[in-house]
Amino acid sequence: MDTIYATATARGRAGLAVVRISGPEAHAAAGALCHKLPEPRVAGLRRLTWRGELLDEALVLTFAKGASFTGEAVVELHLHGGVAVVGAVLRALADQPGLRLAEPGEFTRRALENGVLDLTQVEGLADLIDAETEAQRRQAVRVLSGSVGQRVEDWRRDLIRAGALLEATIDFADEEVPVDVSPEVMGLIDGLMADLGREAAGVAAAERIRDGFEVAIVGAPNAGKSTLLNRLAGREAAITSDIAGTTRDVIEVRMEIDGLAVTFLDTAGLRETEDVLEQAGIDRAVARAQGADLRLFLGEGADLPGLVAEADDLVVRGKADTISGYDGLAVSGLTGAGVSEVLTQIGEILQGRVASAGALVRERHRLAVTGALTALAEARAEVLREGQRVELAADHLRRAARALDALVGRVDVDDLLGEIFASFCIGK
Repeated sequence: MDTIYATATARGRAGLAVVRISGPEAHAAAGALCHKLPEPRVAGLRRLTWRGELLDEALVLTFAKGASFTGEAVVELHLHGGVAVVGAVLRALADQPGLRLAEPGEFTRRALENGVLDLTQVEGLADLIDAETEAQRRQAVRVLSGSVGQRVEDWRRDLIRAGALLEATIDFADEEVPVDVSPEVMGLIDGLMADLGREAAGVAAAERIRDGFEVAIVGAPNAGKSTLLNRLAGREAAITSDIAGTTRDVIEVRMEIDGLAVTFLDTAGLRETEDVLEQAGIDRAVARAQGADLRLFLGEGADLPGLVAEADDLVVRGKADTISGYDGLAVSGLTGAGVSEVLTQIGEILQGRVASAGALVRERHRLAVTGALTALAEARAEVLREGQRVELAADHLRRAARALDALVGRVDVDDLLGEIFASFCIGK
């Protein structure tokens, strides 16, 4: 492979910048700048020079082949973070033969190709880089640590055992097999199907952790929706007015609640109207509210045109500063009264929804597991069939194993790699 290099930290002025070099010529290229490299995994302060000119005084780290992030020989140059310093070092590397600038995600792609990471760990790394909330960080770290790969190995071990039992009956078809293997095979298949079914069902919750929830604030005109949104945002995100129908477009504010990413939607007041523009805003509000994960009905009830309250939806009395003697949940966007109580309830509801999240976190994972489940169901049917067609059952088990191999990137994933690495920046 080529030897590649790139800045592994964000561009722009900073106290520190890291330039990573990976490939067969990495140590030689870094040695040309500092003349004597430190021992692997031992940081050393070195003066970087090129063609007689001092570029910077940097901390240099070397990693041997097989003991680095990419699996190749790697050198990291920890520079002062000035734009001119970084530029000078990159130009010095570009002047050396056999080196080229890394493409987006190329360091991570090499880690995948060299077996340092599996495909789910690559996805976990991308999620960790993008994580905004504590729940997103925890989930990404779990995936990056290899939790999915470990689960796949456990599933494959059971598949291999079931397949071996069936293959034995094929190999000894002309002889009397002393033990009926069907009960053990059925036990393995049923256990796998139950486990895979639970994991597939938890993907939706895991995706909400990664992508965030939407909570729509709905109500009649002048219910105080925009004022409440502004209170949540801590700024004037929405125009407020005593004139009914002020809000036409859906206005979004993203925040964190109980470690979860939540986007609040301020929607148009829902009522019957003959105003074409207002009706367009109402239609948009209804559509977004119906697609939201949770609806907060602001007003005296949930009786609004076009919307039906669902089980977890909250009904909250608005403008709490103007009422007294109300026993239910009330909130005032103007004074902030009741806001913390509403946010606590929303957090509890959403935490309940993500409790079912398992090891799998993406739709791609769910599809792979669903493919394995389909193959297992067909294998089960063959085992139960009178006059068992064990050859077909064994083949279905191999299909299930192949689906799980695709989950971690062992087979049939070349068409996915471009899409996955497109989200990575240069230097990662």
